[in-house]
Amino acid sequence: MNFVVVFVGGGLGSLLRYTLGLWVSRLGWLSPWGTLASNILATGLLLLFMAQASAGAAGWPSKTQPLFLLLTVGFCGAFSTFSTFAADTLALHASHGPLWSITNVLANVIMCLILGAVVWTNSATN
Repeated sequence: MNFVVVFVGGGLGSLLRYTLGLWVSRLGWLSPWGTLASNILATGLLLLFMAQASAGAAGWPSKTQPLFLLLTVGFCGAFSTFSTFAADTLALHASHGPLWSITNVLANVIMCLILGAVVWTNSATN
């Protein structure tokens, strides 16, 4: 059963990441913006789900329920993307030089950590 819910969540997360990437590319922005957006959103969602489950919040699935696996391991795991982040960083380095690639790495790490801290802190106190 757990394999099925992770599979379904992963499919949904992948489709959303793909759709977000298409939408961002239509705006004429560089490829890494779609990856950055999906990583930030996935981080925020994952930590929201984790914090609520850890706090035993009413209406949220516990860490042992299949819905929790669907949302965290499946959906958020597939919505975020380390492989595309790495490929985008190398492409930026090749096309625009090291400053752009370093900026991409720092933006992903710093923004995800900041959002994660904000979500976790606010979820834990509510």
